[in-house]
Amino acid sequence: MYILVRDDIPLGFGMVAVAHASLAAFLKFQDTPEVKQWLNPGPFFKVICKASPREFEQAKLIEDHVVLTESALGHQEVAIAFKPREEWPKMFRFLRLYR
Repeated sequence: MYILVRDDIPLGFGMVAVAHASLAAFLKFQDTPEVKQWLNPGPFFKVICKASPREFEQAKLIEDHVVLTESALGHQEVAIAFKPREEWPKMFRFLRLYR
């Protein structure tokens, strides 16, 4: 599972967004074959990346995702989580890891 966090979001909001994004994506896609395969036998890997506002908008064009907003930031979009999959679009190779 990839989770992208906007790089202009303060760290504390980013950490909360990652937790919410992981759960939101699981709940949205839990009955799909991809998630069942991702969970069994485990481990269920997640990759957390920073995304510029431009990268974030591009990522929203990729299917099977959930976008998270933050009410304390005026309901700004802060993270996007993707359903696990075998093959990822090329753009994911160029995203920066969230460190």
